[in-house]
Amino acid sequence: MPLTMVKEGEANVIKKVGGREETRRFLEGLGFVTGGLVTVISTIGGNMIVNVKDARVAIGKDMACKILV
Repeated sequence: MPLTMVKEGEANVIKKVGGREETRRFLEGLGFVTGGLVTVISTIGGNMIVNVKDARVAIGKDMACKILV
């Protein structure tokens, strides 16, 4: 399921990062890699703050849809 459907506070394993090649590379540079853990901290107006690799990252809803857990 996409990251946008995850409940706040739940740790999930990233199964796949979709999108075009430059989008995948951008997300992987932020730490969204297959097999990594991601936790949703909060959701505000469709945008998300997530914890990935011991760092908090803000991503938009369109990017969050490309991350499958």
